[in-house]
Amino acid sequence: MRTSRPSNFLYLVMGALSVAIVAGVLVASGAFDRADATARSSTATATPASSTTPASSSAAVPTDVSDIYRRVSPGVVYIASTTAQGQASGSGWVYSADGTIVTNDHVVEGARNVSVRFTENGDPIDAKVVGTDPSTDVAVLKIDPSKVEGGVKPLLLADSKQIEPGQPAIAIGSPFGLQGTVTSGIVSALGREIQAPNGFTISGVIQTDAAINPGNSGGPLLDETGRVIGINSQIATNGTNANSGVGFAVPIDTVKTVVPQLKADGNIARAWLGVATSDAAPRDGALVQDVTGAPAQKAGLRQGDLILSFDGRTIATASDLGQAVLTRKPGDTVKVIVQRNGSRETVEVTLGTRPNEAQQG
Repeated sequence: MRTSRPSNFLYLVMGALSVAIVAGVLVASGAFDRADATARSSTATATPASSTTPASSSAAVPTDVSDIYRRVSPGVVYIASTTAQGQASGSGWVYSADGTIVTNDHVVEGARNVSVRFTENGDPIDAKVVGTDPSTDVAVLKIDPSKVEGGVKPLLLADSKQIEPGQPAIAIGSPFGLQGTVTSGIVSALGREIQAPNGFTISGVIQTDAAINPGNSGGPLLDETGRVIGINSQIATNGTNANSGVGFAVPIDTVKTVVPQLKADGNIARAWLGVATSDAAPRDGALVQDVTGAPAQKAGLRQGDLILSFDGRTIATASDLGQAVLTRKPGDTVKVIVQRNGSRETVEVTLGTRPNEAQQG
């Protein structure tokens, strides 16, 4: 499912991928930033050894950002890859003790080979792309943990349901190739929507004013205890392709759902409703702007329908609908309640399989 809701920003671009093009030329591809990454990186990356289960909310709160950086940076990595366009780079972080690294799909898209580096002067370690999910912009890499001096140190994961606007937010990554850079701010808003690499919509996204620039993509966004709350993925710009105080991170609960599936199968078959929707404020619901796929067409959904419920789940916004669809599997039959011509109707839809790219129109 995708939404036709207009963006509140002049430009929405992928802000995490720094690319050193062979000729040193800045290349733009769609909404993704591919910038010169010849600047030298600076420090190490990782955290205290831990499991990937959410940490208890009673965890002790560190006194300052420097404490978080000291504990977490050893688990954050610089990612370099070779593509048909040249040399690309971005950020990533250790998900589990078996050497699983998480980053953005667009950081390793089209990569012929990938390596990670834990410190500025450390040796590159070969990484295998285990799986990618363009629909959520998440990718999973695998390294041999025995090759990491001192061992890998997985980051602790937070719980998306406990994130609130106004709470501290800390980003660690490699903007412009400067490895181990830390920036801080707050969670500016929740429930935002951004465009995925395949043109579909990523719902439930975190907005932050912590400085994020090209090269930060794939790095962790942390809470005040040092737990990961999201993967830094995009920035809104005024045309300069640099930080403007509006960055976006894929929420950690999405990551926790996607990573096990990618580790098991390498890709994810996603359910598809086949409508383009927008918010209907001040009313609740997702307003159907266009019927774009066979599942919705066969079920009789129409342009102008206001979707109020999906599979028993109340729908207040287009983002709610997008998240609800992703909880189901292709082939599932669900009941959708719509408001049409002043009355409510229940429609049964058999969900299809989301195509590789969003269909226009």
